[in-house]
Amino acid sequence: MADQISMPPEGGRESGPGRNGALIFGGVMLIVIGVVAVVLLTGGDEDSGSTTADGGCQTVDAPAPKTVDLPGPDAKAPTAGSVVFNTSCGSFTVALDAERAPKTAASFQYLAEEGVFDNTPFHRIAPGFVIQGGDPSGDGSGGPGYSVEERPPSDLSYTRGLVAMAKTGAEPPGTSGSQFFVVTAEADAGLPPEYAVVGEVTEGMDTIAAIEALGVPGSDGPPTMPVVIETATAES
Repeated sequence: MADQISMPPEGGRESGPGRNGALIFGGVMLIVIGVVAVVLLTGGDEDSGSTTADGGCQTVDAPAPKTVDLPGPDAKAPTAGSVVFNTSCGSFTVALDAERAPKTAASFQYLAEEGVFDNTPFHRIAPGFVIQGGDPSGDGSGGPGYSVEERPPSDLSYTRGLVAMAKTGAEPPGTSGSQFFVVTAEADAGLPPEYAVVGEVTEGMDTIAAIEALGVPGSDGPPTMPVVIETATAES
């Protein structure tokens, strides 16, 4: 399987003239401010895991990259109803959409049960668009060693709270590995129906908002401090 990258692509987002130059400078300044804020919050304490940052996020170390090579699930539909994520910013629950995406939902459950999501970061935040995680390598290039293909409905709208799977631009619509994104756009993110649907966040949108708040406004990249998925648990 081709390595996954940070998807959905930039082409799915709205951009305007003069965007890059202004945002690079503004983004650098915001990152600097964010770093200073984290230093002030930690107070130089080496036990960073015990410190709470603004928004309720814990200051934690970035997890070490890990390599995953799984054969893939046998199930064609999920047996669990949801997956609960505990993160350094709080918890949230994803209700699996077994009706519209049985294969993708079954794979998502399998990944949670195999511990693929555990101790991995949210490596990408695009405020007002998506937050993205699920990469064992931690940099947006990794996956679980297999892929699933299940094209989403042609009328799918990527609305706030929807959870879908990332893919490379070269992969067919509906292809997924382990990287997923949560839509944070207020209305529709404006994406084409090419990203396999997983389900919807039914609890913990305040956690999603806290994670999103660590992104640089107008930018698309890593958060200003590590955000770690501590555990992901499939529940009936």
